[in-house]
Amino acid sequence: MKGVHFLTSNVAILAFTSFLVSAYDPSPLQDFCVAINNPPSAVQAVFVNGKFCKDPKFVTANDFFFSGLQIAKSTANQVGSTVTAVNVDQIAGLNTLGISLARIDFAPNGLNPPHTHPRGSEILVVLEGTLYVGFVTSNADNNRLISKVLNKGDVFVFPIGLIHFQLNVGYGNTVALAGLSSQNPGVITIANAIFGSKPPINPDVLAKAFQVDNKLVDYLQKQFWYENN
Repeated sequence: MKGVHFLTSNVAILAFTSFLVSAYDPSPLQDFCVAINNPPSAVQAVFVNGKFCKDPKFVTANDFFFSGLQIAKSTANQVGSTVTAVNVDQIAGLNTLGISLARIDFAPNGLNPPHTHPRGSEILVVLEGTLYVGFVTSNADNNRLISKVLNKGDVFVFPIGLIHFQLNVGYGNTVALAGLSSQNPGVITIANAIFGSKPPINPDVLAKAFQVDNKLVDYLQKQFWYENN
């Protein structure tokens, strides 16, 4: 009986682990599930990954199409960079496919500030210019910084959930493309989340966490935090 109990327990653990591994952006069970916000009949619609599926008979090429990514975006903001996301909100056909894309434009000295994608890993390629990039490992690995300077044609990977950044260290504008392993990877910009939350986090919490006085926390919370999607 002990052997049976041991086997049953391990099967249960394996099943639970498998569930956790596939707990985000599961593989589709049909050719596609083009997202639609307002289905004709909620009773008949299929709801997958937070989106209703369009009737396949009405799917067209435009459901898998996006235009304009070649156009440079203005970087006239506090951080000197702009992210143009191409996810399921821009291409409805990405629903259930587990991928998305982003173009990042950098002014000289422009920064894509430290942030994290809670639902996707990122692979970035530099199209023009030079970037200093890096990510920070988790507490268990003593928060090591893994960083590198990238030039045109170089590729770098940022693992899912880890804080990472990109800084333009070249002499001109820089452009990069990032592929992400989720149709909607999400983004949490660290400074925005900590000092620009609504409502604000109690200053006593932040003062103790960062080992600074409350006046500095108050100053930071009053800044206009730029959200770079």
